[in-house]
Amino acid sequence: MSRWRKAWIAASVGSLAALGVAVLPNLPASAAPADLEVEYICTATGSSSIVRNPPVKLTTYLTFETDLVVGGPLNYSWKLEYTGDGSTFQSPGYFGPGGQVHAIGNLELKSDWQGILQPRGSAEPEKELRPDAPLGLPPMLNDPGLINKTGTIRITPKDIDLDFTPPDNSVVINDGDDADNPSDMQIVYSGTWMSRDDRPSSEHHVHNDLHETTELNASAELNFIGTSVKYIGPTDKDSGPVNIYIDGSKRATVDPSRDANDDPVNDDLEGGKVLWESSTLKYGKHVIKVENASTNSAKPMWLDAFEVSTATAQKPTGFHSAKCTPASPPGSIVVTVGERPSSTPPTSPTSTPPTTTPPTSPTNTVTPTTTTTPTSNPTSQYTEPGLVSVIPGTVSTATPTTTTSVKPTATKYVRPQIAKTPKGGVETGELPDPPVDTGAYGLIASGSAMIMGSAAGGLLLWRRRTAHAGGVK
Repeated sequence: MSRWRKAWIAASVGSLAALGVAVLPNLPASAAPADLEVEYICTATGSSSIVRNPPVKLTTYLTFETDLVVGGPLNYSWKLEYTGDGSTFQSPGYFGPGGQVHAIGNLELKSDWQGILQPRGSAEPEKELRPDAPLGLPPMLNDPGLINKTGTIRITPKDIDLDFTPPDNSVVINDGDDADNPSDMQIVYSGTWMSRDDRPSSEHHVHNDLHETTELNASAELNFIGTSVKYIGPTDKDSGPVNIYIDGSKRATVDPSRDANDDPVNDDLEGGKVLWESSTLKYGKHVIKVENASTNSAKPMWLDAFEVSTATAQKPTGFHSAKCTPASPPGSIVVTVGERPSSTPPTSPTSTPPTTTPPTSPTNTVTPTTTTTPTSNPTSQYTEPGLVSVIPGTVSTATPTTTTSVKPTATKYVRPQIAKTPKGGVETGELPDPPVDTGAYGLIASGSAMIMGSAAGGLLLWRRRTAHAGGVK
């Protein structure tokens, strides 16, 4: 490339700099996120809480992104973990697959923002549950906000509220007093009952067993959590009537020896039949009791199982809720929100040499006024115990302020193309470097001639004046 072209490109770049045009990044320099670890202790708040064996301990990790600018999101995450001491949230009863633990966190905002952020999260759906089965945690709480102004945000983690939503399905509670019916979900029998095990599969009993009593007023009851319940047993031509109670109030009397049309049946222990179903109940803890109502001691009563349904639209009800509070003062995270940097596109100089049309030289001298926002701080700074101060990266932008200063510019034009390649030249089609300009030497010679001429003229004038005075003939 010729010296002329190099000089022209340099002059172009210099013009861009004089105009205050800067190439700015789209976002500030990336800064390290701020992390805060907080220990929590959880206690029961609902009537049948998932905190069944307190205390339950959690370790949480709150992380805030620190590249914060106006118009961008307030990105953060809040991870939850069990501490590993063996304590967990536990199933409050029998539930089919699909139950979930939900959590709502509370983050207090102070300084230039005032309010509470409430990030949410849900655990993976559970498989079938039985009482005291461990429950999974929501892995993360998140709910990004939108930043609409500059300033400082001081964020302090507060309580975390949790609840369990049961699946919208049902679970069968067998009549056996065994591992299928532990703790408070066990069917409790009153009076004289006989267990009839290993029944033929052709009778269709749940687990091929059932309980039988012939004692008047003998009963069986189940404490359950749900929205409805079914009484399951066999239809049989020898069965007597059964009284049914919900939460201590009598709701119905059924006779398994008769069909829906009140006609006698001819069945012999035809198992697996729904003998009665409750209306919809408010979600919560209830009790069903079945009682032998036969006045004829020869009439037996049977119980095969209960089927409990839960239908809550999978929304938290507060019935299984828990509250987790920080084990000690958690400290705060402070982040600063800066202005969004300028997105002025860079101006690239063209490499095309000038044509014969003279370019217009800039006539305005632009003096940029620099407005500086906070500079990048790649790491978090701990300014006091429990306080993380984070300053996001920012960029200096140039605001041009114009002052007029008109100066003519003399431009020497050089024809860039030649019709014929000089002898011995490289056939590039480009004019070789021009010879050294001799104008300066001509100017020096002209000046010297003028001085010498002046001296000669002065000498001639002196001689003429002397001759006129009579000194020289």
